[in-house]
Amino acid sequence: MHCDPRFSRVREVFERHFTDGEELGAAFAVYLDGELVVDLWGGLADRHTGRPWRRDTPVFAYSCTKAITATVLLQLAERGLVDVGAPVAEVWPEFAAAGKAAVTVRQLLTHEAGLPVLEEPVPVEEFGDHPAIAARLARQRPLWEPGSAHGYHALTYGFLVGEVVRRVTGKSVGELVAAEIAGPLGLDLWLGAPDAVISRAARITAGDRRSPAADEDRAATEGAGTEGAGTEGAGTEGSGTGGAFGRMARDARDPGSLMNRALGNPAMQRLKGGANHPVIMRAGWPAAGVVTTATALAGFYRSLVAGDILRPETLAGAVRARVSGPDRVLHVDSSFGLGYMRPSTTFFVPSPTAFGHTGLGGFLGLGDPDRGLAVGYVMNRMADAVSGSLRAYRLTEAVYGSL
Repeated sequence: MHCDPRFSRVREVFERHFTDGEELGAAFAVYLDGELVVDLWGGLADRHTGRPWRRDTPVFAYSCTKAITATVLLQLAERGLVDVGAPVAEVWPEFAAAGKAAVTVRQLLTHEAGLPVLEEPVPVEEFGDHPAIAARLARQRPLWEPGSAHGYHALTYGFLVGEVVRRVTGKSVGELVAAEIAGPLGLDLWLGAPDAVISRAARITAGDRRSPAADEDRAATEGAGTEGAGTEGAGTEGSGTGGAFGRMARDARDPGSLMNRALGNPAMQRLKGGANHPVIMRAGWPAAGVVTTATALAGFYRSLVAGDILRPETLAGAVRARVSGPDRVLHVDSSFGLGYMRPSTTFFVPSPTAFGHTGLGGFLGLGDPDRGLAVGYVMNRMADAVSGSLRAYRLTEAVYGSL
């Protein structure tokens, strides 16, 4: 492990999380002005076998994927292959059905399209068939007038943006991530993990941290359903908006709520172990499918901030908040640029200039061009339902406090 003496507070917080029983296995990495100043890992990758967490242990990081998918599309926009202000139907004609002819690519990126839910249950046989899932969305009518509100498209975001990418390039988001980002930059980051990576990945668990015998087959938080979106951000404790959190808590207990419908189809829990199942890790869903290490996740943001993936002016425009305020799906406030989260209740970070994306259960990827920072936090003990997790916040707060 490595921790620059300037960031000793970060190491103290990281170790305290294990001492206090909040972590099973975890890793945390920080780049400052391109230099790796924090590279910490510890605990168990698999509590059943006792396999330790190593520096190169990858894990399924849920919605941290969305920022990577947005970046792929923005690369295409830079090359003139996609116009984010144009209707989706220009590249995907079938999408115009059911009143969606005017929906723009930008509205897909900002969660304004009104398609947060797949109305038809997706069969397991279709989990790896992204075009088939996208075709289901193309037939649907929006739940609200596109552009009039925003609401977190927890899983549909990836199939929508991913189909635009496929229509333009003939390739999946995962293929382009490998060819344009992970491969050239040497990042241990996969959107559609190979078997050799799956075999050494950490196993996610959603058990109560006080109950070591908790059933790991709840690992995918029952398919990203009843654990609720409150665990996506670290800001779900003590933020003083009890009304919104009360509605979120009620929705988390209601299988038919918009939030649970958005989080639960395709249903990971139909496979034993949920997100730990090879079918899920291989599927490479562009909204929740990345398998990565903390160092690689931080490395992705390091390269974004450095201008190695997108031009600085492209990134500056992409991270500008386009929508902010109450989220139609999550109830609490959220804020999005073009696919990237901005500081809000669902992206609870210590700096107003940070951008990035969280992942269900407490994962975090973050970049901050003003401070030259890039952060990656991954773990395998998911946060408690709705109450959220402050682990990522405490770690990033220690980073900013060390500058």
